[in-house]
Amino acid sequence: MNSMWRTVIVAVALSAVSSVAVAQSRDPAGSPEGDRRARYAKLAELPDWSGVWSPDWLVNSQNRQLKPEYTKEGAALVEAYEQGQERGENLQGQQANCVPPGLPNVMTQPYPIEFVFTPGAVYIITETYSQVRRVYTDGRPLPDDPDPYFNGHSIGHWDGQALIVETNGINPRNVLVSGVHATEQTRIREKIWQEAPDQLIIETTISDPTLFTKPFVTRAALTREHDWEMREYVCAENNKDAADPFGRPSMSLEEGDQE
Repeated sequence: MNSMWRTVIVAVALSAVSSVAVAQSRDPAGSPEGDRRARYAKLAELPDWSGVWSPDWLVNSQNRQLKPEYTKEGAALVEAYEQGQERGENLQGQQANCVPPGLPNVMTQPYPIEFVFTPGAVYIITETYSQVRRVYTDGRPLPDDPDPYFNGHSIGHWDGQALIVETNGINPRNVLVSGVHATEQTRIREKIWQEAPDQLIIETTISDPTLFTKPFVTRAALTREHDWEMREYVCAENNKDAADPFGRPSMSLEEGDQE
């Protein structure tokens, strides 16, 4: 190859490399780093849910008056539970054994909650049992055959300033209402929005054709606490209410009564 052609080839190669470098410098969003920065920048378009939130019991107490419309199977479960109460049976929940409550009750525990927004997910952190819910907002579907999780499998999307969350795969140990546990057909839909600068509303819809004749809808509220911080919650530390021989909460703080 003569020197003239070598010169032409080298000049073309250098020109191509220079064009790529110029394009990247002018369009940083086209690079992986620029794309990541752009996705984080879009979080500024979301509502401000920063800080620590606590349950608003004035609003939440209204849920105690609400009752689902049960199927025959659901009504039988409630009847059996109430009869057990009348007989004085140990019906205390597994939370006394440090088992987390799971969805839906994790969202209405008498402890603080935080929300963390990231590209592709919203993390809901609850002080109780130091739990973390992951709500994926990256467009994935709900799993077809999910393993049962205490907090289920959640996907979400933003409808304006409201977060819509759909959940399946809820652990059958979870209590939906007193005496009634989740099944494989339980689905929970949540709508979370900012009613006022320091108030969030959580509308929860529980659907399960084996238990309810129609979806059961409740509302809860959270209040922003400007001077609060989340604390570490380790349930097993110094836990006095250990399980009895049948795995139930012992309901006793006396060591001798647990034998």
